[in-house]
Amino acid sequence: MSSELIPRVLVTPAAEALIDILRDEHGPLMFHQSGGCCDGSSPMCFAAGEFKVGTNDVWLGRIHGCDFFMSASQFEYWKHTQLTVDVTKGRGASFSLEIPHGVRFLIRSRMFTQEEEANLEPVFDGEEYPNFAG
Repeated sequence: MSSELIPRVLVTPAAEALIDILRDEHGPLMFHQSGGCCDGSSPMCFAAGEFKVGTNDVWLGRIHGCDFFMSASQFEYWKHTQLTVDVTKGRGASFSLEIPHGVRFLIRSRMFTQEEEANLEPVFDGEEYPNFAG
């Protein structure tokens, strides 16, 4: 078994390209996915620090230089899956930065194998996050 930690969240090349555009326009970015319906079920992109995270949020990792958080209640449903942030045509979430580009971020997922689950990257709650961030 490999000792390399398995990331909980990945990103597609298409989403990376959009992140680059948004970073040029807005500076450092972050993502958050809440447990709500409608807009809240999609990953939302914000200027870094624009969305306040706390103990009700979980830091899952970094994608293309951006921190990715999820509400703790949503994480309970998704903790056994590897998430991949992708992009598709269509209207984005109401506060997400990609709206003017006519696209939206979305999540694709797959279940972790038992071997992967034994070697996942750790998660941190939103209040722990500043204490380990580099």
